[in-house]
Amino acid sequence: MPKVLFLPHKILLPKSIECEAQTGETILTVALRNNIKLEHACEQSCACSTCHCIIKKGFFSLSGWSEKEDDILDKAWGLQSESRLSCQAVIGKSDIEVEIPLYNLNYTVEY
Repeated sequence: MPKVLFLPHKILLPKSIECEAQTGETILTVALRNNIKLEHACEQSCACSTCHCIIKKGFFSLSGWSEKEDDILDKAWGLQSESRLSCQAVIGKSDIEVEIPLYNLNYTVEY
């Protein structure tokens, strides 16, 4: 059973949390099941970029991405080459590490 390590986030997650995942479920499903309040404004329909995350480990073990996901990711804050929409990234058999960006299109916080 693969594990998902969610790295610390100043607002959503004060410290890392490791969660068990099922092969074939999305990163967002794992986050929500473990009470990580990852934003998902479009209800997982690949229509916004609020569930954007950065895969720090295990990127190539995830499902491939579609042209639609690629287009939506262009709108994400802090886009990186390892960025995915957590509602579309399906977990494979390997462990992954996920960073949730500090900002998204729905909220910004200044410190």
